[in-house]
Amino acid sequence: MAWISLILAGLCEMLGVVMINKLHKDRNWQALTLLILGFGASFLFLSIAMETLPMGTAYAVWTGIGASGGAILGMLFYGESKDWRRLIFIGMVLGAAIGLKLIS
Repeated sequence: MAWISLILAGLCEMLGVVMINKLHKDRNWQALTLLILGFGASFLFLSIAMETLPMGTAYAVWTGIGASGGAILGMLFYGESKDWRRLIFIGMVLGAAIGLKLIS
């Protein structure tokens, strides 16, 4: 259950990051509301996961999902660079998160 909560925390983190970009462009209350809800839910699920998982592992996986997911969403929806080197480093971040899961 802790790992499911941690993955949900990372996905909510991605929502919050996308809403920061949307709020920067549109300045509307819907984006602000989703930003607050996204980050709020992210912290809630992270705290649930940290009841079982070690803090270092939970935080590293959470930030890895958020950072990699934000970069991938930027490439898919906002025209950010899809350079192969960028993809390799995103893969390295995700690989490190998976490695932490395997040894925890």
